[in-house]
Amino acid sequence: MTMPQSHALAILITGTILGSAAIALDAPPPVTDAMFAPTTPEMVAVGHLLFWDPILSGNRNISCATCHHPKFGTSDGVSLSLGEGATGLGSDRIIDPDNRPEQRIPRNAPAMFNLGAMEFTTLFHDGRIQADPAQPNGLRTPLDQEMVQGFSGVLSAQTMFPVLSQDEMAGHYSENEISKAVRSGRLTGQDGAWDLIAQRVRAIPAYQSAFEAALPEVAAGRAIAFTDISNAIADFITWEWRSDDSPFDRHLRDEVALSGEALRGMELFYGAAACSTCHSGPFLTDHQFHAMGVPQFGPGKAERFENHARDEGRFRVTGREVDRYAFLTPSLRNIALTAPYGHTGSHRDLAAFVAYHADPATGVAAYERDQPVLHDFDGKPIWTAMDDPQERARITAAVATPPIQLSPEDVTALTTFLSSLTGATAPTGRLGIPDTVPSGLPVDQ
Repeated sequence: MTMPQSHALAILITGTILGSAAIALDAPPPVTDAMFAPTTPEMVAVGHLLFWDPILSGNRNISCATCHHPKFGTSDGVSLSLGEGATGLGSDRIIDPDNRPEQRIPRNAPAMFNLGAMEFTTLFHDGRIQADPAQPNGLRTPLDQEMVQGFSGVLSAQTMFPVLSQDEMAGHYSENEISKAVRSGRLTGQDGAWDLIAQRVRAIPAYQSAFEAALPEVAAGRAIAFTDISNAIADFITWEWRSDDSPFDRHLRDEVALSGEALRGMELFYGAAACSTCHSGPFLTDHQFHAMGVPQFGPGKAERFENHARDEGRFRVTGREVDRYAFLTPSLRNIALTAPYGHTGSHRDLAAFVAYHADPATGVAAYERDQPVLHDFDGKPIWTAMDDPQERARITAAVATPPIQLSPEDVTALTTFLSSLTGATAPTGRLGIPDTVPSGLPVDQ
């Protein structure tokens, strides 16, 4: 079969699952430089160091890279992370017996590929950070009016959440000056949590010099602000994790066409399997929210005063019934590197997740509880939601998409196509892991 390669025209799909009918579908355009926010080499350089530096965490023991590491496709290789109170990487991360975590992180650590593309205006599984021109700072977040001016966009603003989270990076209630500030509600202003982090960075001469080289206003005497730190990290993520050098990209650019199982999988993806209904565009996401019946386990998304293990997704942000159990469509770029899958990391196997995703109502009854990758965290219940027939029924009842019947051969073809989305530089990034960081703290290698 020969595929027409013009992306201004339609693709002619004639895969075996479609029978004899030919269906014309639009292919996404190739990725271009114009799709990405601009960066500067100086900000990328300082952001590179800050991303890997534990200095931003309350107890100086966790960096951004701890849960977004290239070894695990810019995630951390486990279903639900252990943040503060553990050491190590991925599934080898172990609990610190002298400072045990209070709970698992309730959602899977998302990958970071292509988040610097300007079409990514909504972040986190529940979309709690969104671009909003109507707001004074151009952002809508749970912090509302406490948001400060100066974030370059949503990618910069998202860095403020992990550093304020006691379970992720801040530390628990009275462990350090940052966790104490968070606990007392001091986020902004002098001696607020963000300023305390900025004070740490300002005190390191190498960072001071790097920001002076990157920002004329800092060179002129303005103190380094937390927004400078977050903007630098955003520039780094934009540069480091841009990924558009996969076989799929070569296909879109009319360089080397996909063939064999990858081609058949693409035909299914844009045809009868209906994957492109939600996974559309150059980054294979519609940036919308859908309830897909992903198995729920772990602590759920609840405040400390709430007594449940549910995660109702977008509903917690909007309060709209239509958003209950809906989560943001992830980009599929480099998906073969980013296991486990789903907002809880419910499946370690990509083919198993594809099959489940096609028919969640059937899949939940046959779900194998050995699919998640979980740390041994004794004494903490994990299957509360799945053990509740009513909650399980609510999760599957929220699924609005019709089931898709896929044969094992179809699943194999789709998985092969998804593997063609892996970029050549994705496993390492462009700059890679620094040997050292200016704070002198250990780097997660």
